[in-house]
Amino acid sequence: MSEHELVLPLSELTRGEGAKVGGKNSSLGEMIRNLSSQGIRVPGGFATTAAAYWRYIEANDLGPPIRDAIGSLKEDLSNLHAVGERVRGLLLDAHFPDDLRDAVLGAYAEMAVDGKKAKVAVRSSATAEDLPEASFAGQLETFLNIEGNNALLDACRRCYASLFTDRAISYRENHGFDHLKVALSVGVQRMVRSDIASSGVMFSIDTETGFDRSVLITGAWGLGETVVQGIVEPDEFQVFKPLLDKQGVTPIVEKARGAKGRKMVFSAPGSKSPTRTIDTSEDERRRFTLNDEEVMQLGRWAATIEKHYGQPMDMEWAKDGETGELFIVQARPETVQSRREAGQLKSYALESKGELLVKGLAVGDAIGAGKVCKLDTPEDIEKFEPGAVLVTTMTDPDWVPIMKKAAAIVTDHGGRTSHAAIVSRELGLPAIVGTEIGTEVLENGTEITVSCAEGDEGRVYAGIAEFSVEETDLSEIPDTKTKVMINLANPSAAFRWWRLPADGVGLARMEFIVSNHIKVHPMALVRYDQLEDKAVRKEIDDLTRGYASREEFFVDTLARGVARIAAAHYPNPVVLRMSDFKTNEYAELLGGHGFEPKEENPMIGWRGASRYYHPDYREGFALECRAVKRARDEIGMSNIVMMIPFCRTPEEADRVLEEMEKNGLKRGENGLEVYVMAELPSNVRLAHRFAERFDGFSIGSNDLTQLVLGVDRDSDRLSKLFDERHEAVKSFISDLLAAAKKSGTHTGICGQAPSDHPDFARFLVEEGIDTISVTPDTFLRVKREVAKAESDLGR
Repeated sequence: MSEHELVLPLSELTRGEGAKVGGKNSSLGEMIRNLSSQGIRVPGGFATTAAAYWRYIEANDLGPPIRDAIGSLKEDLSNLHAVGERVRGLLLDAHFPDDLRDAVLGAYAEMAVDGKKAKVAVRSSATAEDLPEASFAGQLETFLNIEGNNALLDACRRCYASLFTDRAISYRENHGFDHLKVALSVGVQRMVRSDIASSGVMFSIDTETGFDRSVLITGAWGLGETVVQGIVEPDEFQVFKPLLDKQGVTPIVEKARGAKGRKMVFSAPGSKSPTRTIDTSEDERRRFTLNDEEVMQLGRWAATIEKHYGQPMDMEWAKDGETGELFIVQARPETVQSRREAGQLKSYALESKGELLVKGLAVGDAIGAGKVCKLDTPEDIEKFEPGAVLVTTMTDPDWVPIMKKAAAIVTDHGGRTSHAAIVSRELGLPAIVGTEIGTEVLENGTEITVSCAEGDEGRVYAGIAEFSVEETDLSEIPDTKTKVMINLANPSAAFRWWRLPADGVGLARMEFIVSNHIKVHPMALVRYDQLEDKAVRKEIDDLTRGYASREEFFVDTLARGVARIAAAHYPNPVVLRMSDFKTNEYAELLGGHGFEPKEENPMIGWRGASRYYHPDYREGFALECRAVKRARDEIGMSNIVMMIPFCRTPEEADRVLEEMEKNGLKRGENGLEVYVMAELPSNVRLAHRFAERFDGFSIGSNDLTQLVLGVDRDSDRLSKLFDERHEAVKSFISDLLAAAKKSGTHTGICGQAPSDHPDFARFLVEEGIDTISVTPDTFLRVKREVAKAESDLGR
């Protein structure tokens, strides 16, 4: 291949020719040549070469004026826009020399079908050998629906000019690259008719966490530029790679429908611009852009492309509305997560501190600092500055978008199992809950430090304190015979902890998914016709729109939420606790008040197992079971273990297992294991009988402490009496572990105690527990304590 060739067919290119045709175009050629045989479709076309670009510059004698213009750029870049416009003007006003013009138009003519000019996509690709393609992300232009000789040549000119957009000039200046050593290749590809279908972007890795066993796919209606440019909120799909080729399962662990309010389509012939952006229809906004079969096909293609290139990939896809076929229109290496250091765990220590302002319960073990931002309602999100410390009375799911922007969180109310605590842990944010006076004492705009690195008590100090952060290499974490697992609730944060060497999830809380993602009382979906409140019915209609039925909305949302948590730890066990709302909590769900009794003491009322077979909730439990069955059998997460909470008697256990079987979940079938929460004195005293019905016990130390000591765990006045380490509680735990060992039944603990008290974890190891499940932020500390205990015991 001559270095002086001006135009090359994509089918003749390989990825090693980035210096000639840029990373994008060489990658397209690589896929056409090597992956077409594996069923991956890439639209054909051609690319102009770096030699063609220099021919254009030389024929128009543009080198000196471009160098002069760039030379006039001020050091502070204050005249950047004027310089950019001047250079772009030079390139746009230039003409194509005959040989280059003939080469481009000759290659274009070969793309004609039945004598009709092809509609093409025209894309820019930088060709500097020492400048990574990713460095140009968002700097170079793409032009869609280009048809005709003059339109193509004009698009090529505009691609050349885009090498000197303001942001591209600024980037090269900041990185010391010579502007006249970077060339540009123009890729011309047959247009996929996604204007009448859909398109989007996908990554062979999770972009937020670097989880390398997931494919992330986004999609919107029309041409893909709306997704690339961030104009629309697209649909989002996550596919679990290890199960892509397993027969009989569809491992789509997330399907989130985006608003998709706009779409880019072809303009009418003769229009000034070849594309236009219009509003989508109500039907389009309700529907997903891809069906499950198409999502799976893209997932397989992503895995194949990643394997071929030997690294995580960033790809663009398009669906042809005329043929229904899917295409890959771009593929380049992913450049953010794949370059991050493999998981480092951090521990924090204060070096100095100001005046102590407020105390409360510490959530996590990190330290955060920033200016106070007091908000009364999540509707004030515009007042919140990223990096500030959120101070409020309490939080609910509506606060999550603000919490994601915060450096730390302080609330007046709430305990270690409150919304603020759970969400903060999973976002990795330091939080102090239950301060009682935080909103009174902390003043807006003042600088504070939030420390959760000093034990159970969280402290807020005046000023920005100095603190140290110790990073631990995951390879240094000791192995232990006692398995250490983590507790999770939020599917959205599940992938965040994938690098932790946890032995699975000892407690996945179903309630979080129901309250935050589903939001509706299950019986309000089953008995929708009984709802009298029109406003509630409308809210439910809005939430469930686009699903085959209201019940399907519940089942599918719960199934995929659970599956996402299970995927992050597959094939290690993920223990899913079935719903354990109290009646007052259930009542707060949308449409819930009409289906819940008012109880004086919901903590020991109609909760857990007693609901599952009751006529007033049996149909709701059936939806839960359908979701678990879908997550295990259809999505493929066979590592899900079911766990029944607050099961008072062996006879009640029989009734629950019977209800499960009616809904297709039989203990032992398809490897299904069922655990029971050991949180009642009856679970301990009749452990031998419960062991006949269940595969494992999971100690719920919070409820067990409450019921052994007779202390309401929500009572502020009795908080000093609530102690999981009290000898009475420990004697019950010892008895349970002894009974389980005798029957050969699995034992674990998923309560808060091992996370808060390392000495309690040591006690459990001494008693021979099989697994300890803790919050992710305390995993490292507990793992080390377990290793030390085992070493001291000679294990």
